[in-house]
Amino acid sequence: MENSKYYFYVLKCGDNSLYGGYTTNVQQRLLKHQAGKGAKYTRSHLPVELIYYESFSNKHLALQKEYQFKHQTRNKKIMYLINHGVDRHLL
Repeated sequence: MENSKYYFYVLKCGDNSLYGGYTTNVQQRLLKHQAGKGAKYTRSHLPVELIYYESFSNKHLALQKEYQFKHQTRNKKIMYLINHGVDRHLL
């Protein structure tokens, strides 16, 4: 997964909400979120943990996946994650 340079990722927030984002460096972005310096949403929903990411060959595809994820219901987000190998107990 680490060969591509564009990523869509999902964080589980402290209130059990799900946050989807885009980055070019998953580990660095996760550290920013955990330090309270990430997105406005995650700053007020700490702590966060990375539960999923996938790589893309270009920025457009990663941003498209982020948009699609963010505009789904919670149930559809959960089904997407389960269908992509995330353990149900993490959700």
